[in-house]
Amino acid sequence: MLRAQTLRLLSSRPTFARLAPSSINPVSLRNMSMSIVSTSTAPAAVGPYSQAIKLGDLLFCSGSIPLDPATGEVVPGGIEAQTEQALKNMTAVLKEGGSELGKVVKTTVFLKSMNDFGVVNGIYARVFGTHKPARSCVEVARLPKDVLFEIECIARCVEPQSRL
Repeated sequence: MLRAQTLRLLSSRPTFARLAPSSINPVSLRNMSMSIVSTSTAPAAVGPYSQAIKLGDLLFCSGSIPLDPATGEVVPGGIEAQTEQALKNMTAVLKEGGSELGKVVKTTVFLKSMNDFGVVNGIYARVFGTHKPARSCVEVARLPKDVLFEIECIARCVEPQSRL
């Protein structure tokens, strides 16, 4: 009896195909162009990865850490200076990829210490202003170059202006 009720319930539920927007098509996803985004106004990647990848109208930014783009060194100062610099670096990558802070849909923040959450939150709120992307924030054991802060994001790309 339970099996029959389960089968009836499953067969009466809409399938993914009926729920999925018609604009999502597996074939169109395969045909999206993918390109590497790189800028000298942000530090070069510290490993075998790209600063960002653009796929269609989405930009996937790798983690930004508080390195000075000119020297490649961690900026001096504590959590405030490091948070500011990492956000500047991420903003530079967003700009190069055709996006901006107001188009960020999701960020992930990595902290060396959750004790810095309040300070980081204040800087993050000031930098993003009224825009409030989805966000995760986690404490980690260690970050590259022993920095205190890292941030990555996913953003929409700015729609090109029509030319008349």
